[in-house]
Amino acid sequence: MTPKLICAWIKQREDESNKGDYGRALLIGGNERLGGAIIMAAQGTIYSGAGLVTVATHPVNRSALHARLPEAMCLDFNDTEYLLEVLPQFDTILIGPGLGLGDTAQRLLSLVCEHAHVGQRIVMDGDAITLYASQNFKKPETTLIFTPHRKEWERLTHMDTEDLDDMKNQDFATNLDAIVVLKDHRTRVYIEDDIWQNIYGTPAMATGGMGDTLAGMVAGLLGQLEKSKHAVLTAVFLHSYIGETLAKKKYVVLPTEVAEQIPYYLKKFSETDDNPY
Repeated sequence: MTPKLICAWIKQREDESNKGDYGRALLIGGNERLGGAIIMAAQGTIYSGAGLVTVATHPVNRSALHARLPEAMCLDFNDTEYLLEVLPQFDTILIGPGLGLGDTAQRLLSLVCEHAHVGQRIVMDGDAITLYASQNFKKPETTLIFTPHRKEWERLTHMDTEDLDDMKNQDFATNLDAIVVLKDHRTRVYIEDDIWQNIYGTPAMATGGMGDTLAGMVAGLLGQLEKSKHAVLTAVFLHSYIGETLAKKKYVVLPTEVAEQIPYYLKKFSETDDNPY
């Protein structure tokens, strides 16, 4: 993943376009204890340019979400009847940040797996990965993207990551019928027959919420780039590239700081077909 490659995928927006042209994303997560995770994910989605973003979360998070992101719509994730009614309206569904592992989380993941339709994309992050790995959920008939860290990948594969290499990881991704973003010091992305290596990243980004922001970025870009592959790779690249750039002047880079810079770098990369830096 290089700047020149990403520049070829990020295009300037058409003059005659509206919010409906840039994706409708539903984010599900944030129980009563972990609201910050879904808020950071939502920030990543909105700042990546998604046209319409709805957050299904525990009602205790509504005020904090609207104070931080008035651009996001909010609904109570306990109202599964209404959630089921509106689910078909979305292009992309991100489930997992701050979701928890309890009964409500299991019901929500089951609802998504059973009722998502073929034209949608599902991003599973955090607790959704742990739940999916531990129980027999229906395989969604959609484009499926997992964003695990190493421990979550061990749960999905039922193997120690020290016993896994690129070929085994790719085989597991194929068996899951999914794109896998394996987060690490140098994140790798497994897409069909390809393995993509991220060349950016810094220990300054090693702080809680960084993965939530990345998952949100993936969800935001899926509704805008032509191919899911391009959206995933662009999100992974920008996330680390921005973090490494900020780390030149900061000892610690926060997820919210990365998110705030996304519109700036999308603008820069959209204005050239060559490496802008």
